[in-house]
Amino acid sequence: MWNYWLGGKDNYEVDRAAGDQIRELHPGILEYARADRAFLGRAVRHLSADLGVRQFLDIGTGLPTADNTHEVAQRLAADSRVVYVDNDPLVLTHARALLTSTPEGATDYIEADLHEPEAIVEQARRTLDFEQPMAIMLLGIAMFVADTDEARDIVRRLLAAVPSGSYLVLSHTITAPGLEDVDAAVAFWNSVGTPKLKQRTPEEVAAFFEGLDVLEPGVVSCSRWRPDPLPGGGEPEEVAFWCGVARKP
Repeated sequence: MWNYWLGGKDNYEVDRAAGDQIRELHPGILEYARADRAFLGRAVRHLSADLGVRQFLDIGTGLPTADNTHEVAQRLAADSRVVYVDNDPLVLTHARALLTSTPEGATDYIEADLHEPEAIVEQARRTLDFEQPMAIMLLGIAMFVADTDEARDIVRRLLAAVPSGSYLVLSHTITAPGLEDVDAAVAFWNSVGTPKLKQRTPEEVAAFFEGLDVLEPGVVSCSRWRPDPLPGGGEPEEVAFWCGVARKP
């Protein structure tokens, strides 16, 4: 469904039908998907061009679309090294065909589950140097771990494996007063989709960054994280998908 909302071609009729039904319940979902994808690009550009990050561990890759993490990173620094992680066999098939690399850099794909962070780290060592800083990318994936304590523990265990100067990049759907249409869309997702999706409050999303140095502008709507200037000025509309980038001290 996410691939369909982003305008991709790697989806099936059942995905499109369910995606359209969710859009009927919550028409803004398309903007959420696009805002999250745009956040990925801006975050990788900032980390690479401004902060010198050359390694990325992208967990919960999803089906490849335009401007994947390695494409953005290697466009700015050809020697960037990127490891993608997912546990969907369909994603694995597409990843092998589409996730290429510059000669100077490296791109790898591993089949692993977020619930087993140590296994992810062990396999990622084939490509990434865990003695050097890297960015851990968790975009739209922690929300598929239902238990909040478990989700935060997974993030802590991943961060424990990387050195000081590494970064956490995370995005997550939220629940808040006035977002009843979002709640209805999530309820429908959970009735047809796998795995189930867990909404969290903005405060709960911010708690994933506890103990880290959060970069400006903080934990905010994906549409408002270092956005490109609007033609008429002002700020973009908020979406119920929040995000942040933070540095491990």
